[in-house]
Amino acid sequence: MKFITSVFLLLNCFVYVHAQSESLLPVDEQGKFIYYEVVPLEGTTKDTLVDRVVNYLKKQHKEIQFKSLQGDTAFIATGKMVVNKTLLVMSHPSGEILYRFQAEVKEGKYRFWLSDFSFIPYQRDRYGNFVASTTIGVPLERDPGKLNAAQWKEYQVQAAKYTKDFAFKFKQFMAGKTLISEPLPEKKVISKNW
Repeated sequence: MKFITSVFLLLNCFVYVHAQSESLLPVDEQGKFIYYEVVPLEGTTKDTLVDRVVNYLKKQHKEIQFKSLQGDTAFIATGKMVVNKTLLVMSHPSGEILYRFQAEVKEGKYRFWLSDFSFIPYQRDRYGNFVASTTIGVPLERDPGKLNAAQWKEYQVQAAKYTKDFAFKFKQFMAGKTLISEPLPEKKVISKNW
């Protein structure tokens, strides 16, 4: 019995240490989470990079919404990610994290950053669907208090993982290594003979 208890405590300690080692997003000078990266691409023109940013934002319409163009080389978009809560085997969405995406392009290099992360909790509506409980988001860097500290830390970790995956996909697309495939049109079978 003591052996089982000690193994259980050891596993709990390992899980806790592993969760603490997960990296969070860095903080900017205003105290907000930000993911910022400058990527050099030698031998590419500014026009090519502008076209790639526009194509990426237009083809990712479900994940990110193109908002505005500042000048001819700066782009602003907003996006959201759904955060799931998993309990044993079952999983359900517990909220969404909204963010702001900005990209700027110069000759041979570009930079992009994700910032203004805010969390909107979900609740069940009368039909059993999970919907946003409010339209006003809570900044992700805010201190949640003692009751929700563990869950809030999990939201921050999931946001960090998502931004790193998003940055990897964006850099691959900008380098021209991967293409985003557009969804295939539905095949409609219309015939009278079967």
